[in-house]
Amino acid sequence: MLTAADLLTTLAVEATIHHLDLVARLPSAPGPSAPGLAAVRATLDGLLGRPVPLDWDDAYYARAATGRARLTSAERRALGPDADRLPLLG
Repeated sequence: MLTAADLLTTLAVEATIHHLDLVARLPSAPGPSAPGLAAVRATLDGLLGRPVPLDWDDAYYARAATGRARLTSAERRALGPDADRLPLLG
């Protein structure tokens, strides 16, 4: 069973990730809201099982953890075995 709150969070996460997709090539377009990005971070950290150990902003974390941004060698080393778990969401 999915609660109403969980459903709304799921929709917010989905909309926020797609918002990032839509503005990826539009640098002057406004990005997703801070609360939406925070919901994405909380979801991704939950799927990872801990907070990501890198100093990524919420938007980059969303892109990297969903396969929309390629990880650098340094990021892969910092993530260790968790790097192979990405993307957490497709």
